[in-house]
Amino acid sequence: MLQDIEPYLACPHCAQALTRHDRSLRCPAGHSFDLAKQGYVSLLAGDAHTGTGDTAEMVAARADFLAAGHYRPIADALAEAATAVAPEGLVADLGAGTGHYLAHVLDALPGRVGAALDISKFALRRAAKAHPRIGAVVCDAWRPLPLRDASADLMLNVFAPRNGPEIRRVLRPGGTLLLVSPTARHLRELVAALGLLSVDEEKQRRIDEKLGPYLTPVEQREVEFTLRLAPQDVRTVVGMGPSAWHTDRERLDAALAGLPDPVGVTASVTVASYRRP
Repeated sequence: MLQDIEPYLACPHCAQALTRHDRSLRCPAGHSFDLAKQGYVSLLAGDAHTGTGDTAEMVAARADFLAAGHYRPIADALAEAATAVAPEGLVADLGAGTGHYLAHVLDALPGRVGAALDISKFALRRAAKAHPRIGAVVCDAWRPLPLRDASADLMLNVFAPRNGPEIRRVLRPGGTLLLVSPTARHLRELVAALGLLSVDEEKQRRIDEKLGPYLTPVEQREVEFTLRLAPQDVRTVVGMGPSAWHTDRERLDAALAGLPDPVGVTASVTVASYRRP
């Protein structure tokens, strides 16, 4: 709920604290933000561009795929890593989408509250209802995040943009970032058969280099397993990710006709932890 994360929020214009006034959040400078009836609040600056946010169709596809449990091993690994960190305060998920992974982590961390941060209002309508201890906030990952300095004990980042300077600012000293990114083997069977976007072999190294000036790497582990996907599951996994922006539906259907039913597909990610010095 938004009231649970209100003490951690900051005005996107002046970075001052926000407080609740009826159906809005306001700062001492007079900036005001209305609460949406779907349970989230938009803390985007007025000139922000939301065109990169997931569409309603992409969000629906992701919700269906995750609800089916296909990526449960990833959620379990993330929750296990979060439990080992044992955060005491706020858990902030940057690029939270539907709130699926944040909800799974909060289930493993009784009493903690979570901030679901994403630029897609379609995703946050779902995130606001994903868990009773989640507050959902529309924001831009590439701008100053609407959270106060050193406000989070733990940050999550799952298949999402990574803003190193802002992650460092929001984490308390000693706080942890748990980051999930695909390896080059992720969905490789579909990449080859359907012409989907591939993952660079050097992706994790490049992530480490970009975060290096702000965070200290702690450990990494790979989580890899085989999915058994029916044709509709394949359509869903394609429609929920970045390939959705580049895939022609008719060509996809034609390519799907050449795949076995079900098709074995590799899911492969790195779960990495970083600490704010």
